[in-house]
Amino acid sequence: MSRRDLIDPECRVPLDGLLEVMPGGFNAIPDIVARRAAAEQMLAAMDVPENPNVVKEDSFVPGPDGEPDISVRIYRPTGATGTLPGIFYIHGGGMILGTVAGEDPSATRLCEQVGAVVVSVEYRLAPEHPHPAPVEDCFAGLIWMAKEAAELGVDPDRIAIYGGSAGGGLTIAAAMLARDRGGPALRFMMPIYPMIDDRNETPSSQEITDIGIWDRSGNIEAWAWYLGGEPADQYAAPTRAEDVSGLPPAFIDVGTVDLFRDEDIAFAQRLMQAGVPCELHVHPGSYHAAETFAPDAALSRRIWDLRVDALKRALA
Repeated sequence: MSRRDLIDPECRVPLDGLLEVMPGGFNAIPDIVARRAAAEQMLAAMDVPENPNVVKEDSFVPGPDGEPDISVRIYRPTGATGTLPGIFYIHGGGMILGTVAGEDPSATRLCEQVGAVVVSVEYRLAPEHPHPAPVEDCFAGLIWMAKEAAELGVDPDRIAIYGGSAGGGLTIAAAMLARDRGGPALRFMMPIYPMIDDRNETPSSQEITDIGIWDRSGNIEAWAWYLGGEPADQYAAPTRAEDVSGLPPAFIDVGTVDLFRDEDIAFAQRLMQAGVPCELHVHPGSYHAAETFAPDAALSRRIWDLRVDALKRALA
């Protein structure tokens, strides 16, 4: 049986459609600029209507010391008054792809359904900007959000950090930096199918070779670009952290047909063993980012409902 045969039937439809027009998936496009353009074109074609229940504002905020300012997009529930919880949002894309605009629907959804101010950060990407540029950009954005909490209408004691895939790895890494550099305080972290192990040695990292979404060869390539020839430290690959205690309570989800399955399950276990509360969901039949490609599938709706419920509980 092929690993593709294990995919949820509803979620497989758009994946098969993608592979028809782009055999081999995005990683079959060798030039990174062309690959980014193809990914952005596909996301633009989804044509998600504007949500009248959310207002958006783009702004530039200070970057890391000595580095350029970074762009953030701020989402607020329309007509919201008083102080709200905050979610610092980090987009995915394997450290080499992705934009704030590309994940606008997900950030909007969290803003509306959780009732939170969401700040989504546009961090620099590899290979042009290898580690530590992406995580330092994210951390600078997080510092700005916490510092400007009152101006943003955010309760500084109710800030969560959220991200999927590369954004999940950066979520954990930024939480580690907050722990190790004395703040900001985080109530919760939600790394979604996080990209956290550069070694590519787990069984799932060797199983997922031809799904068409973030297969083994693409992951190996992305890590090489992200590390830029340097060895990985814990802020690049959080599985390398010797100590995961002191991190905020966590929620991790991943699919059974996701290359990151085993590294994510193992990291969740380490959090639990270190005394960090961690809710873990492993979704049968889900491939990497299936809920984005097949948003109307029953499986995708369950995945989103669990995330929103966990964020509401954590930020209450």
